[in-house]
Amino acid sequence: MVGGCSRIPQVQKLVSDYFSGKSLNKQVNPDEAIAYGAAIYASIISGANAQDITLMDITPLSLGIKVVGNKMNIIIPRNTKVPISIQKKYSTGVDNQKEVSIQIYEGERE
Repeated sequence: MVGGCSRIPQVQKLVSDYFSGKSLNKQVNPDEAIAYGAAIYASIISGANAQDITLMDITPLSLGIKVVGNKMNIIIPRNTKVPISIQKKYSTGVDNQKEVSIQIYEGERE
């Protein structure tokens, strides 16, 4: 865990408690970790050699749309690599509709 939230004492306690009270390893500088990841990402985008390092962007939560019955139909499952292009066909509830409102949902729970 790196970034601003890693410095918050309550977050550190919650993470330690989650892992059965184990102490956190604070030897890694969170700012350096972020800068290192950004440098690797920049080298990948620019086409430079990143020396056997793979960095992938993923969708952290599922993305979907609202369908009949106030349910979410998942279009992009979580942990899918991005960029991605997915096509799905949907039909309207009434014939000859001229417009439709699409509600986009994100998450795993109802």
